[in-house]
Amino acid sequence: MSKELDSLLKEERIFKPSSEIVENSNIKKWMAKYGIQSYEELLEKAGKNPEWFWDELAQELGWFKEYTDILKWDPPHAEWFLNGKFNITHNALDRHVNGSKKDKIAYIWEGEDGEIKKLTYHELQKEVNKFANALKELGVKKGDTVSIYLPMILELPIAMLACAKIGAVHSVVFSGFWAKAFQERINDAKSKVAITTDGFTRRGKLLPLKENVDEILKNTPSIKNLIVVKHSGIDVEMQEGRDLWWHKITKNMSEECKTEVLDSEDPLFILYTSGTTGKPKGVMHVHGGYAVGVYATLKFVFDLKEDDIWWCAADIGWVTGHSYIVYAPLLLGATSIIYEGTPDYPDPGRLWRMVENYGVTVFYTAPTTIRMFMKFGEKWPKQHDLSSLRLLGSVGEPINPEAWIWYYKHIGGEKCPIMDTWWQTETGMHLITPLPISDLKPGSAVRPFPTVKADIFDDEGKSVKEKGGHLVIKSPWPSMFRTLYRDPQRYIDAYWSTFENIYLSGDVGRIDEDGYFWIQGRSDDVLKVAGHRISTAEVESALVSYKGVAEAAVVGKPDEIKGEEIAAFVVLKEGNTPSEDFKNKLKYHVRTEIGPIATPKYLNFVEDLPKTRSGKIMRRVIKAKVKGEDVGDITTLANPEAVDGLDRAL
Repeated sequence: MSKELDSLLKEERIFKPSSEIVENSNIKKWMAKYGIQSYEELLEKAGKNPEWFWDELAQELGWFKEYTDILKWDPPHAEWFLNGKFNITHNALDRHVNGSKKDKIAYIWEGEDGEIKKLTYHELQKEVNKFANALKELGVKKGDTVSIYLPMILELPIAMLACAKIGAVHSVVFSGFWAKAFQERINDAKSKVAITTDGFTRRGKLLPLKENVDEILKNTPSIKNLIVVKHSGIDVEMQEGRDLWWHKITKNMSEECKTEVLDSEDPLFILYTSGTTGKPKGVMHVHGGYAVGVYATLKFVFDLKEDDIWWCAADIGWVTGHSYIVYAPLLLGATSIIYEGTPDYPDPGRLWRMVENYGVTVFYTAPTTIRMFMKFGEKWPKQHDLSSLRLLGSVGEPINPEAWIWYYKHIGGEKCPIMDTWWQTETGMHLITPLPISDLKPGSAVRPFPTVKADIFDDEGKSVKEKGGHLVIKSPWPSMFRTLYRDPQRYIDAYWSTFENIYLSGDVGRIDEDGYFWIQGRSDDVLKVAGHRISTAEVESALVSYKGVAEAAVVGKPDEIKGEEIAAFVVLKEGNTPSEDFKNKLKYHVRTEIGPIATPKYLNFVEDLPKTRSGKIMRRVIKAKVKGEDVGDITTLANPEAVDGLDRAL
């Protein structure tokens, strides 16, 4: 068996940003301060002296007490901005309210039903202070963990910022998860206080969150109080002595609250990420380094200016929302959009209508969402004026070149560079990403962010070029997670033991002749066909590049001779009809795009693919179906009916 991952897909198109975008970019102006002339020179200078680079950016934030050292690196443990006194909420709110941004809009919130709320920085600070005081009255203190299970409503960032303000640690659980996931995470974190809502709507359907939480709280002995946001207005039972209404406990609270002076390395949040096996991993981030990392990346990658309207269309329940809806935009003093509903409700024009209505200038979403809109067709974005857009972004998984081109053409009007960012819950910030001064290749995350030393290793730990392998990071970065909560050995075993003192991302990728990185998916999403190791992402990308195909998922089907055969499930764009002829042409297309070895033996047309409520395709479910195994728990699926569709296709 080859030790390397076969890299079959080639992409040679190059897109250059306009001179106007380059010359006006934050990174270009920042480089000019230090006499740096080019992108290459920036990467070289920052790579040789990373402490200089991060020190300069840290100085743009507010410190209660200056740090004495920038970095202590004792692999695999890092400390950044040692002995510095800091609080992320002070930087996100207090310093803006005390400065020129007091009356600037921080958040524009839109509900699925069209309701709109706006909060200025001062109004947001007052709400945060009132809730922080309420938490203190309940006995929450520095170091305590508060578990939060809320949809995309304003109380979610308010609760997070309030926890950070008083030195408590927040643990947010995505509201689309089954309540059992909330129970597991409460018990692991030993939270005394939990926060939820009465209910919320999804596609017009009411989902009763509080009712579900009541069931699991019977098995969470550490919880003393449940705070409930009145959002949907449905009747809920309130257990006396335990349950408290948010609006009642904050009503008479002071709008002033002292911000806790914390150490740079004090914990900010735990965010649980599902491991491939075993219990979820509690990824721990801290105040100082995390703040500097997300601040720098949003400033330079997405180039936010004073008058920009920023929309990261993710969910705050994921790290994308933590970093680029809550913390980084507020650190920069930006105006952000928060949307409660689903992207295609009540029709596939919803997001583009909002871009037009609010004059969104920078937009960040997932490839899954882009492919969904490809399926609906360009008629929907064509109905709206998207000319306010200046930059676009992609996050969450590799974006295939055809989705990239569609996004660039139909959303960006062929004028908006796409920042295709690679990073993880564990990294906290973008690690491999274009900048607005980079030449772009559709489907490539371009180069590592300044100071980040990334590489591709084979199984022996040797660096490989133009071949697929393990994506690794060889240097520390400020917003790196510090450990796994209450599981420090797993932190070492899972991430740092395969290659000594080098971070193993769990993703596979390759580096091309220009040093550009191509992410090929998770290492456990690799097919082993007749001695070749092939990335599912490359086969899926080839399928989606065929005219009429909207989405594809590829898994391995066990085969006695080849080890595995490729099984593909394909969703067609509107107006296309499945047929044997279409199937044969599609197989031939893959064969000519990336070679005979990658041609799917099994190709099935389906109306939809099973997805989580965050839009990720659940390949685990598809694999189980192909192998004739039990699919397990599918309660977190957004579309469980898609599982029945797999049965009909097989």
